[in-house]
Amino acid sequence: MGELTLTSQAFDDGERIPEEYGYAKTNVNPPLEIDGVPDGAESLALIVDDPDARKPAGTVWDHWVVWNIPPETGTIPDGWTPDEAIEGHNDFGERGYGGPNPPDREHTYRFRLFALDTTLDLGPTTDADALESAIDGRVLERADLAGTYPA
Repeated sequence: MGELTLTSQAFDDGERIPEEYGYAKTNVNPPLEIDGVPDGAESLALIVDDPDARKPAGTVWDHWVVWNIPPETGTIPDGWTPDEAIEGHNDFGERGYGGPNPPDREHTYRFRLFALDTTLDLGPTTDADALESAIDGRVLERADLAGTYPA
């Protein structure tokens, strides 16, 4: 296959995420398209976070942590409830997707997709830090998508 890519029909890379995907709105994930999963990938993992939250929150804010996404997955629809993949804890203290909710100004949100050479044996209380530790040395390819969201 080709180079791993992550795109969205809802917004282009670097552009504004539609308001409906925000935490205070419908709070559902935007649709995502995955292409170019490398041969040998056993699973995919996704981390959505907000590095601009460092100043107001004191940390990168984690919005969505998902792993063991089947490598043949081409589309993650909006409002996705995974059957086979596992969703971990976000920094809202919830399991699953927590949409953009910047407290002070427009923030940029990172959607980071990882093609892994393994599946992961992690529990549903796993957070982004634990997931990143678990995938260390297991990443075949990575794709990034960024979107902004107004305060």
